[in-house]
Amino acid sequence: MKGSARWKRATDDVDGTTWKHFSEALGVTIDPTQAPILAALLERAGEDRSVVSVAKTHWGTKRPYIGKPDAPICEAKSDHLAGNPDYPSGHSAFGMHVAMILAELAPSRADALYARGRDYAESRWVCGSHSVSATEAGMQSGATIYGAEHVSPYFRRDMEAARAELDAILAQGGAKSASPARP
Repeated sequence: MKGSARWKRATDDVDGTTWKHFSEALGVTIDPTQAPILAALLERAGEDRSVVSVAKTHWGTKRPYIGKPDAPICEAKSDHLAGNPDYPSGHSAFGMHVAMILAELAPSRADALYARGRDYAESRWVCGSHSVSATEAGMQSGATIYGAEHVSPYFRRDMEAARAELDAILAQGGAKSASPARP
């Protein structure tokens, strides 16, 4: 896929902020200072995904490009990347986890958010940085973590506060509309 529009999207998904990656699907561009409760919630959710690193260490699977010097990937081949095991994909866990949180908070945008979460996750195998199975395991990890968070009354409380914050932003059209408003 190197050189394709999908390759470019995968390259763009390597770096950047949650806000950048999900603004189009959410329908607005949000500055985190507009949504401090949501920003804190997503930051803590990142800490919950730390279990993915434990699984990576346990399995220790090499990334698919290692040992294939001509295999293209859409990010720099570094010692850090090579030393970070393939399975499961942390980026893929992030994509699905954030998509599920945002879809619960903005149900009118759920279809677009779920599609973006999957697209973001799949960018990892499109990019050549992860195998398909690592990407799928990352998505399953993100979904499992999301489900486990709902056991916590603190998470549910924070979700309600973030929902009110996001509802107000969506009602105003956010900082800048990411896509045209629909009638």
